[in-house]
Amino acid sequence: MELLVATHNIHKKEEIQQILSDSFVVKSLTDYNIHDEIVEDGDSFHANALIKAKFCFEKTGIPSLGDDSGLVVESLDGRPGIFSARYAGDHDFAKNIEKVLSEMENVENRKAYFITVLCYYDENGAQYFEGRVHGNLLTENKGQKGFGYDPIFVPEGYELTFAEMNPEDKNQMSHRKQALDLFLKFLKLKEDL
Repeated sequence: MELLVATHNIHKKEEIQQILSDSFVVKSLTDYNIHDEIVEDGDSFHANALIKAKFCFEKTGIPSLGDDSGLVVESLDGRPGIFSARYAGDHDFAKNIEKVLSEMENVENRKAYFITVLCYYDENGAQYFEGRVHGNLLTENKGQKGFGYDPIFVPEGYELTFAEMNPEDKNQMSHRKQALDLFLKFLKLKEDL
């Protein structure tokens, strides 16, 4: 089955394809040559995931998955939150990390979590799936793998950042993996009806 993921982010597409393995052929907006800007002006992860998924389904008629993910930092009142990708500039994660680290300077409480909200949109409307991974922020970058805030995030119970882990290890426990597992369960239930 083909699944259109509402993103141009090649890392996100690859990660979703790895997690879903052979169950789906994951396509991105780039694969469909759709370059319209999707205005993510929702006030929550759920709202933004819906905006993306609905846009893609209405444009192509193909069941679509909107993914809105971000980093939520307790000491920053939930920031960067829904603005994670453009916290210090449009998709410039080096600057985004720098901004978070400077705001967290001398802050003892370093608790944070990654969240993914998926919205699956087809002719029956929207279904939502959510995953979270709790952890702590470092005071400096560690690791070269992954993307986004991975170099400063250590999940609870681990000593490595997401950026130090092998992608396979990260994908076994990530927020995106949790949300995709719920999505797959939903699809299986749907098939069984």
